[in-house]
Amino acid sequence: MSQIPFSADWLKQFSDPYAVLGLAVTADDRRALKRYRSVAKLLHPDSLAGADSETRDFATQLFARLVNPAYQKLKQEKGRSEMLATLRFRVRRMTKEEVLVPKSDRARRLLSVPTASIDTFYEQAVTDLAEAQYQPLDQFVSIAPQIEELNLVYLRLKMGEPMIREKRTGIIPATAARPLEFTPVAPDPDRVVVNYDQRHYQRAQEYMKHTEWAKAVQELRDAIRIDPKKSDYHALLGKAYLMQNLPGMAKTYFQQALKLNPRNELALQHAKQLNIQLDSMMNGAMPKDEKGGLFGGLFAKKR
Repeated sequence: MSQIPFSADWLKQFSDPYAVLGLAVTADDRRALKRYRSVAKLLHPDSLAGADSETRDFATQLFARLVNPAYQKLKQEKGRSEMLATLRFRVRRMTKEEVLVPKSDRARRLLSVPTASIDTFYEQAVTDLAEAQYQPLDQFVSIAPQIEELNLVYLRLKMGEPMIREKRTGIIPATAARPLEFTPVAPDPDRVVVNYDQRHYQRAQEYMKHTEWAKAVQELRDAIRIDPKKSDYHALLGKAYLMQNLPGMAKTYFQQALKLNPRNELALQHAKQLNIQLDSMMNGAMPKDEKGGLFGGLFAKKR
């Protein structure tokens, strides 16, 4: 990773805290906290143990100078309201000056979707970008501006509405608000149950046979999102990252695989290579973080 100077001018590029965290402007306090914790784990020194010094330094600076300040602005309703007011003011000014011309594909497409689909398209677009925003870390510089652009376009489309309704969860289809009546149906013994997570896993295996590591990573992330309790999914994702020379990410997923199943063969094969402490895995706990600093106490269990 090339050295990035955290100058005042550079930091000004990321003035939208929603975009820094990878959040839609509809996010409430719970979604903000969940995303903050997720990003903090990705930037934690333990997750980057195998990375070079420049990457680790960039992660520390990124957390201290952008991620943590962004969360401080969004963790309370008052802060979110003030930030939305600031973003709306920018939208009005940019609209008046006719400079709100989106550059990214997703933002341009958002302008043309039917009114009834705006919320769903927007939430999905932000979710997709957020998935890749910090993996690898250098993608943050290009993805955060795309999320900011989506936020501005969304607010432009919602300009006539008096308020933005916050949501505790992400994508909510328009039909979800309508009450539905269900008629009990007897189980069909011939019905085939589709395991979508298994399909993603199998596709990942095929991609890895052809050394298409990035595609395999995406399939495995989709599989884990559906069923995060399968150790094989985490182990194979660790292998995919290792094949891309990303030992820090690989170690994280091998550790999770061993936490779920201490006898996972694939994870055990690489445990010594990545200095994974097997004793802690066998005890069902991740290694304790004795370091303080910026991340100290963020993931500590309450007594």
